[in-house]
Amino acid sequence: MERRNRSLEALQKLIYINSLDPSDRAKALIPWVETYLPNDGIFNFDLELEDLKQLAELFYSNISFLKKHKEDTREELLKIQKMRKFVNHS
Repeated sequence: MERRNRSLEALQKLIYINSLDPSDRAKALIPWVETYLPNDGIFNFDLELEDLKQLAELFYSNISFLKKHKEDTREELLKIQKMRKFVNHS
């Protein structure tokens, strides 16, 4: 029962995290992963089929989100570096 409760808690927190704005969402995913995916990964969840499907959908959509967020952040850093270089040479 404890594993099931923990699994439901993880799902509810991931649903909430998914509703946050991009910056907060990216920051909130780090502790979620550290808490709910330590060593066993996604295989240690005890959920009904529908809940498991929802968790999998959120899990993979957040992977896509993090890839895009990483690229957006990289592009923003490049812009800042270019601006800094321009300002220093002016």
